[in-house]
Amino acid sequence: MAIDLTVLIVDDSRIMRNTVKGMFSDMQTKCIFIEAGNGEEALEQMSMCPVGLVLLDWNMPKLSGIDFLKKVRAIETYKSLPIVMITSESAKYNVIEALKNGATDYLTKPVNSQIFKEKLSKILNK
Repeated sequence: MAIDLTVLIVDDSRIMRNTVKGMFSDMQTKCIFIEAGNGEEALEQMSMCPVGLVLLDWNMPKLSGIDFLKKVRAIETYKSLPIVMITSESAKYNVIEALKNGATDYLTKPVNSQIFKEKLSKILNK
C-alpha cells in the first residue's frame, strides 16, 4: 500500500467527507487527507499541495465535479492522477460521461464500504 499518500476529498457535505475518510481509514493506508467543499477550492488545494488521489462528488456549488474533472484532465501534470467519482448521480449516462472525461472509477452514494475498499485497493496497488 502507498505510504504518505495525500488524498483530496471534494464534496460539499462535511458529513460525506467524514464518511469517506472513515472508510478510507479502515483500509489501514497511511495517508494525509485534505478537503474541499467544491471544485474551485479543490483546484486551490491542488495548487498548494501535491495530491496522489482525488475522491470527487459531482453536485457541488461554484464548480461541479464533472467540470473540475475536465479542468484537471486538461493539465498535463494531472493526466494520470487517480480521480474517483463518489456521487449520487447513478444514471448510466453520468457514469459514461465521467469515465469519458477521465474519471478513474465511479462509485454511487450511499457507498458500500466493501466495494469502496475493493476499488480503492486496486487503484492504490497499481
